[in-house]
Amino acid sequence: MKETDIDRMKELTAVLNHAAKVYYAQDTEVMSNFEYDRLYDELSELEKRTCVTLADSPTVNVGFEAVEELPKERHERPMLSLAKTKSREELHDWLNGKEAVLSWKLDGLTIVLTYMGGKLSKAVTRGNGEVGEVITNNARVFKNVPLSIPYQEELVLRGEAVISYSEFERINSEIEDVDAKYKNPRNLCSGSVRQLNNEITARRNVNFYAFSLVKAGETENGGLRAEQLVFLQGLGFDVVEYRVVNPDTILEGIEYFENRIQTYDVPSDGLVLTYNDIAYGQSLGRTAKFPRDSIAFKWADELRETVLKEMEWSASRTGLINPVAIFEPVELEGTTVSRASVHNISIVRGLKLGLGDRIMVYKANMIIPQIAENLTQSDTLEIPELCPVCGQPAQVRQVNDVQSLYCNNPDCDAKKIKAFTLFVSRDALNVDGLSESTLEKFLASGFLHEYADLFKLSRYEPEITQMEGFGEKSCNNLMESIEKARDTTLARVIYGLGIENIGVANAKILCRHFHDSLEALRQATVEELNEVDGVGGVIAAGIYEYFHREDRMEQLDRLMAELRLEEVPVEEGSQTLAGMSFVITGSLTHYENRNALKTAIELKGGKVTGSVTGKTVCLINNDTASQSSKNKKAKELGVRIISEEEFMAEYL
Repeated sequence: MKETDIDRMKELTAVLNHAAKVYYAQDTEVMSNFEYDRLYDELSELEKRTCVTLADSPTVNVGFEAVEELPKERHERPMLSLAKTKSREELHDWLNGKEAVLSWKLDGLTIVLTYMGGKLSKAVTRGNGEVGEVITNNARVFKNVPLSIPYQEELVLRGEAVISYSEFERINSEIEDVDAKYKNPRNLCSGSVRQLNNEITARRNVNFYAFSLVKAGETENGGLRAEQLVFLQGLGFDVVEYRVVNPDTILEGIEYFENRIQTYDVPSDGLVLTYNDIAYGQSLGRTAKFPRDSIAFKWADELRETVLKEMEWSASRTGLINPVAIFEPVELEGTTVSRASVHNISIVRGLKLGLGDRIMVYKANMIIPQIAENLTQSDTLEIPELCPVCGQPAQVRQVNDVQSLYCNNPDCDAKKIKAFTLFVSRDALNVDGLSESTLEKFLASGFLHEYADLFKLSRYEPEITQMEGFGEKSCNNLMESIEKARDTTLARVIYGLGIENIGVANAKILCRHFHDSLEALRQATVEELNEVDGVGGVIAAGIYEYFHREDRMEQLDRLMAELRLEEVPVEEGSQTLAGMSFVITGSLTHYENRNALKTAIELKGGKVTGSVTGKTVCLINNDTASQSSKNKKAKELGVRIISEEEFMAEYL
């Protein structure tokens, strides 16, 4: 029996370590949190029963190795994981008559901040608990981290970097490529915090919530934890929401957070209970992996049994075909659910799914519907051999240890989604009401084949009003939006065509150079295109090739017949920045955002690029003394670094 147990332990260790690796290092999921916890608990029980712990067991190894791209630093003291429970009664007994602090267990990335002389001097991620990644420059652009504090002695604290659900939705809404959208806020936060370019971090609105004071001056962590959180608040830090509880109020405290999570905008995967008396907590010591002064509480998932009715296979523009489980509707956490993403073929096969199987479903973190387990395990679900959109052969491929289904047809209608999504995007034709999912429905229904078809959708109004998510009012709104999009500029059209290497800025420069004449642009030679500022040989050849394919030009003619181009007036002598290239970084005060300043520069003939080069006239950064990568590059190349106000005074 013991040998059988140890074989199972080896199997569980390999599965859990693999899942942790792809989750922490590659930001990919191969199993649900529910399944991971179940296997982890099984391994823990086997270790207790056999008195054997394997060297690479996840029960003794904390987290996963830090990635190689960022500098590493060893923590002064290990950052341990927490023991966990789903039992409220166990939390009550764990208190042992003591007072404790009950707070959110935020689902982001744990960060250690160090302040010296009142200034933020260092920020390090948790990493593997022993060694973390130095992300100081990124922490400086977190939305709410104080760069200076009134406390002048050394201060060390821990907290969680997170991205809110609303920010997660905002960022995903701006990503036109459906396959590039982020899976969850935790993955988005992980990638944002660990960027090599902190300009990207700044755009993500990362927040930091302090949850522990490690050191203040010569004084090690001591006193009451609640008092220390108040102390940190007084220094300008946002601290994790908490309540001080005792055995008489612990259940009331849990209920408070349970009610809050329904509308709480910050991702959380449970609660943390920590003894308020820090000295008492420290006197309890630690195990090999867990401190004894704290324990994590994970919500007992509300499970419902249901029946798998069908598997919907949804194709995307890259050819990836995603499985979505459709099951008998059940009530979960106060709402009715009938669908859950199964993510990929690896998970489909791991769950051994088949139509008609009895499955258990739940909401991960009380929010996202997931399949917890398959009670039947018939393993009879057929993986499609053909793409559901074009009917051409589909193939299972393995990428980063994850198996997924792809369509092999390069001309699949699903792959047109990227082109149409770009064409209707904000910087192109700006058609409200045409999401990727809606475009996908229109393509699948045969309503769309080329761009001009967008302006003929009115002939399908009866069919559209009957589609899921549409009605007469929403259909009318869409038609009004399409009609409004007819009035546009040539630059928006050129950008929307998706010509390789032509972004918003280049489209504007091209149109300005050819005086907003489409015919002049179409007839331009490679040599003439090469003379346009910012257009090199490769881009010029690409533009020329695009405008010299007969089928494309026929489609373009049909499109232009549907549009009314606005003239973009250029004031005499207004092109004072013609031929000049600028770079903008950091936050602004006079302009709403960097795009607003970029527009002001382009209206005067200038160009805004993303990288500092020898041709850059100046770098606009209100933090002229920062050690950002752009500032360093500008100094290396001798490019001026000026503030927003200086730029306005000198150039605008």
